[in-house]
Amino acid sequence: MSRRADVGRRPAARTLLVRCGWLAPPLGSLALTVLVTGGSVPVGARITLAALAVSFAAVTTAGLVRWSRTRYRLTAEAFTLHSGVFSRRRRTIPLHRIRNVDLTATPLHRLLGLSVVRAATTAADGEQGGITLDAVTVREAHRLKAALLAQADPRDVTGDPVLSRIDWRWLRYAPLTFWVFGGVGVAVGTAYRILDGIGVDPWRTALVRNLFAEFGHRALWLTVPAALAVVTALGSLGALAVYAENWWGYSAAWTDADTLTVRRGLLTTRSVALERSRLHGVLLREPLLLRAAGGASAAAVAGGLGDEEAAQARGVLLPPAPRAEALRVVAGALRAPSRLVDSVPLTPHPRAALRRRMSRGLLLAVLPATLVLLVLGALLTPVLLHAAWVYALVATAVTALLARDAYASLGHALHGSHLLIRSGTFSRDTLALDRSALVAWTFTTSPFGRRAGLVTLTAAVAAGAHGYHVRDVAADDAVALAAAARPGILEEFLEPDGPRL
Repeated sequence: MSRRADVGRRPAARTLLVRCGWLAPPLGSLALTVLVTGGSVPVGARITLAALAVSFAAVTTAGLVRWSRTRYRLTAEAFTLHSGVFSRRRRTIPLHRIRNVDLTATPLHRLLGLSVVRAATTAADGEQGGITLDAVTVREAHRLKAALLAQADPRDVTGDPVLSRIDWRWLRYAPLTFWVFGGVGVAVGTAYRILDGIGVDPWRTALVRNLFAEFGHRALWLTVPAALAVVTALGSLGALAVYAENWWGYSAAWTDADTLTVRRGLLTTRSVALERSRLHGVLLREPLLLRAAGGASAAAVAGGLGDEEAAQARGVLLPPAPRAEALRVVAGALRAPSRLVDSVPLTPHPRAALRRRMSRGLLLAVLPATLVLLVLGALLTPVLLHAAWVYALVATAVTALLARDAYASLGHALHGSHLLIRSGTFSRDTLALDRSALVAWTFTTSPFGRRAGLVTLTAAVAAGAHGYHVRDVAADDAVALAAAARPGILEEFLEPDGPRL
């Protein structure tokens, strides 16, 4: 370890320019206002923009002061970060507790040759579970990453260390996600909030009024499908752009015997390193549209990735891709047989689980809307009465199909060192979980579930979502399954005459 590291280092001076990026939102708001209003900016909007500029300037100044008071030190035993202005803070993490090191760079970071280093520990409570250093040079970031992960115990690497690389033919799966429509809604909602926040009413602008006037002057049977087509096209283009930005240069590989590294990103680059000892399972995800097209994605269930939201974002192993590729990544990450997820027969759940899904669909999706249409039809027009029975027939048929698909997806199995769990229809998820990672079980039921003889088991794991459900298991089999999956947890709570709830 160099003498310079012993006395502590300061983040790169170029970080000061990154802090100035806070000025982008008010400038973007001004540009959006000028575009919508045709160049005429109201006085109220000018005052709001000026206040935003002052606020962001103050935030930037505070960031510069924090930078001047930040030091980090890396020794052979620990990583220490000193920070704070009025209240000085010192955080020290022993190197043997560090489980994951991520390198992230936004477009501005990349332009300045900088990277953000996040070192996560065994804790899973967000910021308290690690240290974030923003920002250091790219060369320094890679040096820190190598040094922070140097405590890993060497193991033999078997098989191809490269799990997967980007194939741009996978772009065809990008539109088969929620973001085709959800992304357009988020963009429109964000623009509305920005304009409303600076005192501009979007509904009163000439641009919006002209669009709605033109829409209303045309036949609805033409304009409504045309609007849906435009939204679908815009959403698909957005989904393609997001996919390309997120997964540019993607690769997942065992960079050494103990570290699985996922690299990706075009504008914002990301490099997530997962320690083998903290990789407790892999989740195969198959959303409905993606599954219909033969696609799937994969995510890691790993400790040290932060809270549930952070773990979901940082634990992705594979973007939407062909299902065969997803199965290969799952097997490579688990060091398991190539067809683990498909080759092991799952134990089906009782038929009562099918009836439960059917009744839920009827009560939540079919009945409320049908009643609303009937009431409106009685009050307004008989046309809605006909719409009610048509909706009831169609919705009941769709509900039956979805309920059967959801029931067909239900299953579980114990195979070697793994517990396999499958459930879901809008997103069919198959989890291969290391049984040694189980720390507790929760048994959940309801009055209707007890009457049907069904119990939902929740496996507590110090990783990922922290709880994974085995839904609607037969009550007579629930305790036996939990006891067999991880012996030693339930035995002291079992009755002498056998396993029973």
